[in-house]
Amino acid sequence: MLKNVRTLAYCALCIALATVTSMIKVFEFPTGGAITLCSMLFATLPGFLFGPVVGLVSGVTYGILQFILEPIALSPVQVILDYILAFGAFGVSGFFCSRKNGLFIGYLAACGLRWFFSFLSGWVFWGEYAWSGWNPAAYSAVYNLIYIGAEALVTVAMLKVTSVFHAFDRVKAMVAAQ
Repeated sequence: MLKNVRTLAYCALCIALATVTSMIKVFEFPTGGAITLCSMLFATLPGFLFGPVVGLVSGVTYGILQFILEPIALSPVQVILDYILAFGAFGVSGFFCSRKNGLFIGYLAACGLRWFFSFLSGWVFWGEYAWSGWNPAAYSAVYNLIYIGAEALVTVAMLKVTSVFHAFDRVKAMVAAQ
């Protein structure tokens, strides 16, 4: 019972950190998407700390919270792609939680899957905003890669700082010891 309460507390903290940092926008695009202050990293931590099931539930919870805070809904399928699946994708980090460099690999896998769902949504629902001369699929692929990729690169560079990387390892060890 106590372990479940601790898991819930850690996940709530990660979701809160992801939400707060998602509001700190380094750059925001006029038609949606933003480069934030490492919000995707905090969203992947529940999976890294507790595995894929907890990670997926936390990611979906984070997506629902993002929808509540900034709802953009064209159709139920678009909401599922942009919020449930794209943010739920952060939970795939849990599949790499016990591997060497699992935080890096899991984070990049989560960002890649988030890009995929955002790409699908952009292609199907946001294609009318494609740049002049671009088809909707190419536009969506590049558009989503710009903001998701930029934040991923900045976050990976930050994680390459040894003290930052070891801090996350210490948190993982602390969680495992409890």
